[in-house]
Amino acid sequence: MSLIVMKFGGTSVADAQRIKRAARRIVDKRELGNRVVAVLSARGKTTDELIAMAEEVSDAPDGREMDMLLSSGERISCALCAMAINDLGHRAISLTGSQAGIVTDESHTKARILDVRADRIRRALEEDSIVLVAGFQGVSSSARNVTTLGRGGSDTTAVAVAAALEAEVCEIYTDVAGVYTADPRIVPGARKLASVSFEEMLEMAASGAGVLQLRSLEYARNHGVRIHCRSSFDDSPGTVVLAEGETMEQPLITAVTHSVTEARVTLLGVPDEPGAAARIFHALAAVNVNVDMIVQNAPVSAGGPAEISFTIPREDLRHALDALQPLAGASYAELKTDQEMGKVSIVGAGMRSHPGVAAKVFAVLAGEGVNIDMISTSPIKISCVIARDRVEQAVRALHRAFELSGEGTIGEEEPVNARPAA
Repeated sequence: MSLIVMKFGGTSVADAQRIKRAARRIVDKRELGNRVVAVLSARGKTTDELIAMAEEVSDAPDGREMDMLLSSGERISCALCAMAINDLGHRAISLTGSQAGIVTDESHTKARILDVRADRIRRALEEDSIVLVAGFQGVSSSARNVTTLGRGGSDTTAVAVAAALEAEVCEIYTDVAGVYTADPRIVPGARKLASVSFEEMLEMAASGAGVLQLRSLEYARNHGVRIHCRSSFDDSPGTVVLAEGETMEQPLITAVTHSVTEARVTLLGVPDEPGAAARIFHALAAVNVNVDMIVQNAPVSAGGPAEISFTIPREDLRHALDALQPLAGASYAELKTDQEMGKVSIVGAGMRSHPGVAAKVFAVLAGEGVNIDMISTSPIKISCVIARDRVEQAVRALHRAFELSGEGTIGEEEPVNARPAA
């Protein structure tokens, strides 16, 4: 029998009817002759509600206790779904992250998976049970504390379990039908991608595409797990994420992505000496702040002070400021922040061999009167930090300029490379 891992996001289990629908889909997979493990997120806005509860009683909630609190949401989803599956005539067992063998490091609220000791899952499957695993959580390797994996951590749980069990596929069920050329809420003409390479999907996730979580994609690529992103609400095929060697076409531009959760930090008066930047970014790394773009302006005169700007998730700004404060004076003279930043990016494997893409991006944004504050590039991505209130306008303009709109699913009804090059 094939083994399939199915992951259901928060919107897919938001209420009783949706939990029953997820249970029915899980049972349908089992009745087709598959062994099934399902990973569930917390219901709807449960995690946000739990965070709000913590903030009602503490201005700076302790990380260990936050993990104890937040991990309860996924356990509720799993227990309820197991009840629904049992009512459909199949035996189901729900497991916490710890019971499922998800072993992590000691970092609270942003733990990383070190190992998956899936013996209990295997035994349950051998006993002909459907196994439900609470996503987003695990147990620390030495202190044996409950840990959580950060936003989107249930995706990572599902991929890690799929890798440990050598599953045929990891199906990620969400409230959208797959991965699109842009956010359909902003660009109604955006088209679904039948497939996308890991390389492109990683860049898209890092640039703000929220349909798949970045760490889960990294884990899947490193462990050879095939991902199928699809809708919880219909049976149509979604988007398959493939290894680079499996993709036949290399489109010029695959998608336009965006983020409106950026904050920019600028440090003025940074000493122009070896080690200055290392001290700054070591302090940020020590508190698990993930830095995206970095721009350093060289001093005007030899030996004069430099300036460093970088972007981070807005939710990490408080931790970043706390980490940088002890360096004031020695590592920088003045600190400025801007929380009204956004980011727009284009991603496409074909950019490697097509000159002029960056020029076209900048010309399109200039034509819209959108000022670019920071730029970051890779061989298959161009990202621009802009004012947050101009992001949607920029996404629509770039999607239109690179002719990504139209009917159908890219990769099925039409060849992926049918779009004109810049």
